[in-house]
Amino acid sequence: MTSGMILVTGGTGRLGSLLTERLRQQGEAVRVLSRKAAVGISGPDRVVGDLTSNQGIGEALSGVATVFHCASAQRGEMQMASNLVSAAHAAGVTHVVYTSIVGVDKIPLGYYGTKLDVEKLLLESGLGVTIQRSTQFHQLLQQGFHAVRFLPVMPVPASTDMQPIDAAEVADRLIELGRSGPAGRAPDIGGPRIEPVADLARSYLSATGRRRPIVPVVIPAKVAAAYRRGDHLAPASRTGRVTFEQYISQSAAP
Repeated sequence: MTSGMILVTGGTGRLGSLLTERLRQQGEAVRVLSRKAAVGISGPDRVVGDLTSNQGIGEALSGVATVFHCASAQRGEMQMASNLVSAAHAAGVTHVVYTSIVGVDKIPLGYYGTKLDVEKLLLESGLGVTIQRSTQFHQLLQQGFHAVRFLPVMPVPASTDMQPIDAAEVADRLIELGRSGPAGRAPDIGGPRIEPVADLARSYLSATGRRRPIVPVVIPAKVAAAYRRGDHLAPASRTGRVTFEQYISQSAAP
């Protein structure tokens, strides 16, 4: 990838910022596209734009060979991808690496369905494309537990396992894929352990110095049933090294 400029869409988000930092540490020329001005990033290294409205995309793609598409939104993600494809063709981009989620083809969530549609759009776009699905980030579980931290109990979905992965490890994998060239859909990646959500909640409570009864809750919905089946897991791809317990112990430290 050192032969050309790299663009990271969503470069100020959780994954995008990690990816950008690592690429720069490795001597790559990186430009960030974000809807907001990025702190500490200015000039040719930052373009403020919006993929949904097509603002700034042409400028952001000028001289770019590889795009890491990390921008994400609950609404408008398909439009963002469509605009990116059109602009990437015009700019002569040779490789688009897209981050997706394990289970988008199985779990009946609207957002997951959109991610699957974006995958199909990119694979049929005529561009050089790599799709990387990963299991959920450690931070997502941390946010979920944090949201109910003041309740007298810690509710968790019953009979449900998770396989969280460290976002930094996903960033490292994306860089490997970017350097390998277009590969279509790459093998899924997941965290090192598949654990009951109740056990992950205990790790969170222990790391944050809280004591709560953990209460499994049966959620009667198709989405919850898909999670109980493990449709979001990648048991054959435990490629991560950092466990949730290790992550939360460091994250919760003063």
